Amino acid sequence: MPPLHGADEEVDWAAAERRWGVGFPSDYRAFMARYGGGTINGEAVVLLPLPQPGLQWAPADLAEETGNARLAREREGGPGLPDGPGGDLLAWGVTAGSDILCWLTADPEPDRWPVVVCGRHTPERFTVHPYGMAEFLARLLGDDFDEPPVSPVFWDGAPARFVHWREEQRRYLAGLDPVTGEPDPYAGPGPG
Repeated sequence: MPPLHGADEEVDWAAAERRWGVGFPSDYRAFMARYGGGTINGEAVVLLPLPQPGLQWAPADLAEETGNARLAREREGGPGLPDGPGGDLLAWGVTAGSDILCWLTADPEPDRWPVVVCGRHTPERFTVHPYGMAEFLARLLGDDFDEPPVSPVFWDGAPARFVHWREEQRRYLAGLDPVTGEPDPYAGPGPG
């Protein structure tokens, strides 16, 4: 997936670690350095570790979706997850199908955190995948699962594409679809 619209977020990792009380996996750090936060194939959003001001809207960060995943686990008991407090989930992404992509942070070593899908329209509400974020995304984009682990389908045969959140906002303000860059009569600032 070429980083055509990616950009180094220049994340203050010390501030992110203070905010969340944990370190972050090296593959996520590398993703932020190469791509930044943004959308993959119009189907998934990789969230920022800290909030950033936006042109039209603030890009998504981990806070809201982490809260949603932890609440779902608290309410539903986390079937499919090991016993532990809901705080062991830390969101790093979301899908167009309202799935929340998380890490299970029980291990003190972030590079050993498995990915958890908190599914919305999936057979199981919670599924644990024994690899990190980058491998999960590579498998997802490569159609490397027997059953899709998330609600939307990513593999349409087209090459994977990433659009950075700043580029999405630039496109929207220019009257273009934020993901495709094609003219969109619904994009752009409203009247007045």
